[in-house]
Amino acid sequence: MKNRFSREKKHTGFFQILASTCLFAAILLVFGYGVSSVSGRTEQEETRTLEEAIARGITYCYATEGSYPASLSYLKEHYGLYYDEDKFFIDYQPMGQNIMPDVTIIRKKDN
Repeated sequence: MKNRFSREKKHTGFFQILASTCLFAAILLVFGYGVSSVSGRTEQEETRTLEEAIARGITYCYATEGSYPASLSYLKEHYGLYYDEDKFFIDYQPMGQNIMPDVTIIRKKDN
């Protein structure tokens, strides 16, 4: 006769443990992919914002002074351009006073 107050030990099967482990690993992979995707979009948005800020500064300088800025440092000093120099390298090539400079933005590798 079974005692209704005693509990029987339930044995967890190998396949239940394996299924739980696989489900946990799948959840971790999906979470990791999501974080990576958001991080990539954030980096692209940072670069795009910097491109727009430089173009706006160059255009504003030309509109107010009648010539394009001679250097990137001129934009920093007189037009308040600020960016993280540890993250970005900006190649600024002036072409002349009345020709828009060539600007290349390169994201530095993270260490």
